[in-house]
Amino acid sequence: MRDYLSLNAQILYWLLIAPFRGRPVRPSHVFEQMVRIGVQAFPMAALTSLSIGITLAMQGAQELARMGATSYVPDLVAISLLRELGPLLVGVVVIGRSGSAITAELGTMKVSEEIEALEVMSINPVRFLVVPRFLAMMIMLPALTVFGSCIGMVGGWAICHFTLDMQTLAYIRRLIESSHPMDLYSGTVKSFFFAWLIATIAAFYGLGVKGGAEGVGRSTTNSVVVCILAMLIANAILTAAFFFAET
Repeated sequence: MRDYLSLNAQILYWLLIAPFRGRPVRPSHVFEQMVRIGVQAFPMAALTSLSIGITLAMQGAQELARMGATSYVPDLVAISLLRELGPLLVGVVVIGRSGSAITAELGTMKVSEEIEALEVMSINPVRFLVVPRFLAMMIMLPALTVFGSCIGMVGGWAICHFTLDMQTLAYIRRLIESSHPMDLYSGTVKSFFFAWLIATIAAFYGLGVKGGAEGVGRSTTNSVVVCILAMLIANAILTAAFFFAET
């Protein structure tokens, strides 16, 4: 835990203090990671969100039809995606795709002694390798979450329009009436916390790899498991915080 907290402190130093001492992070490195973490993950996140939106709408329609309340299906889809499922599902996709890649990349550089070579050249590996990935994750995961939630609502619209004969304008009107700014705000805040956990845990396991190629594989597996557990625990804590703040 102490090493993990030390890594977080170093990241904050290179982000908040070092730029004022003439040692900023190179924007090109951040942009490159944004493309890899966010842009290239967009199709997978979109497909996942679309399938969940369709599933939510079908399940909701089946249950609400018993009470003659299928007009509330858009409410169910919007609130579920914005508050809970959107941030969680996109987070899982990013963990599996980008979090594991961060651990594997840093771990491979560690076992091949590339990180030691950077230190010999007086290049701090946290500034050069970790901070660009951290910044890219903090920017792209919330963006992916918002886009994913919107695409999930498109999936909900497809079910409402083609199976429940709900007009598009009526669906959009129900989405607007049922959604509150707090729904989008809470989901976005969660995605920021998830991004922090994923980037720091993945980097921590990558920098701590030992034992050659076998160690890289072991650390990558551990990184994915710990990232998912940490995200689920953080989601429960944040959901409770928003729940008690609103009541």
